[in-house]
Amino acid sequence: MLAIIFALLSYLAWSSGDIFGTIATRKLGAYSTTFWTLLLGLILFSFYIPLSLNEIQGLTIDIFFLTIVLGLIFATSFLTFNEALRIAHPSLVGTIAASFTALTVILSIVFLKETITNYQALSILVIFLGVIISSLDFTELSRGKFTFNRGVLLAIATMISWGIYFTFIKIPVSKIGWFWPEYISFALFPLIYLIMRVRKIELKKPTYEKALLPLILSVVILRCGDFSFNFAISKGLTAIVAPIAGSYPTLFVVLSFLIFKDPIKKQQIFGIILTVIGIVLLSFLSR
Repeated sequence: MLAIIFALLSYLAWSSGDIFGTIATRKLGAYSTTFWTLLLGLILFSFYIPLSLNEIQGLTIDIFFLTIVLGLIFATSFLTFNEALRIAHPSLVGTIAASFTALTVILSIVFLKETITNYQALSILVIFLGVIISSLDFTELSRGKFTFNRGVLLAIATMISWGIYFTFIKIPVSKIGWFWPEYISFALFPLIYLIMRVRKIELKKPTYEKALLPLILSVVILRCGDFSFNFAISKGLTAIVAPIAGSYPTLFVVLSFLIFKDPIKKQQIFGIILTVIGIVLLSFLSR
């Protein structure tokens, strides 16, 4: 049950943190936001190091290199996601990226040898359907307003990256705890700066257009969501935790309506309700 609780905390954190992340990205752009997100995360969560020093003793060479590889995937996924949001339809990008949970479930069953019951699988399917219905605008889709462009390809790349990362991060988490795998990923922020230098993209200051406050809020809330996810998979199955946490776009729709005044349709309300039903069923069946 503890895994379900922390999966729900990730659900809340990822949806609310993305609100502030959206504000920061609109001010700083995808690359600067990604750079400062990683750097600020490294600084802010360094204060937790004294409380987790004993866990680092489980770090082996194999786990270190696996964590570095996963960290590289995690860091670059910020770029693909933010850039996709900038050039493609947000609802389509969000739906494709959030589909990482389906990939995570499959990879967890195949590679981590996790098993789920038929009823749990049905609940996961209900959650996926709810996320799709609440996120996609089928009216615009039927009118051909969605096109298979570079933004869609970046969204797919994000989905694959997140699917791989959130599946295999359980391996280092089981050895060195929930904190260190994420923290090591933050330390890879120079990679983003190198990419910016190569592409001759300006690094904007975090104070540009008063972006500092939403940037800090985004970093704290989203990273707490990541840590909560890592803790959840240390206590339960990734195949169960991922669908619950990854259904966060449903709450993001509601928050966007309240904060950005984005219209919310009956279709989206139905999808949100369907997702909540799926989460409740999965939580009950996983006790």
